[in-house]
Amino acid sequence: MNISEFIPADSFVIDGYGDGQFCVRGVWHAGAQLVFPDALVPWGTGAFEDLTIGDFAPILERAGQIDILLFGTGARNRLVPKALRQPLREAGVVVDGMDTGAACRTYNVLLTEGRRIAAALLPV
Repeated sequence: MNISEFIPADSFVIDGYGDGQFCVRGVWHAGAQLVFPDALVPWGTGAFEDLTIGDFAPILERAGQIDILLFGTGARNRLVPKALRQPLREAGVVVDGMDTGAACRTYNVLLTEGRRIAAALLPV
């Protein structure tokens, strides 16, 4: 089954990832990215270990529009630190950390369901 048949044409679908970049709506973008159903935002962030809640400001700005944030933590799954999870949860956003590949796939599936999602993706 091709899930793209169930995604509205104007949605920001993740078509691929690898070599430090992401393909969204058929266009490759280098580096970390924030993906929303209606937008793609370059995420000028550093390494996973250096992330602060300030790096998630674009997510917090849309908190009323997002229920789940899929956090692609890179090539391997990492535990999302409480210092990041807690302020997002207080804003009404549940963070689900997973490796970046899983986050890309899960984002697309939840997009077909019309869920209120976003993805914060570190490159692999």
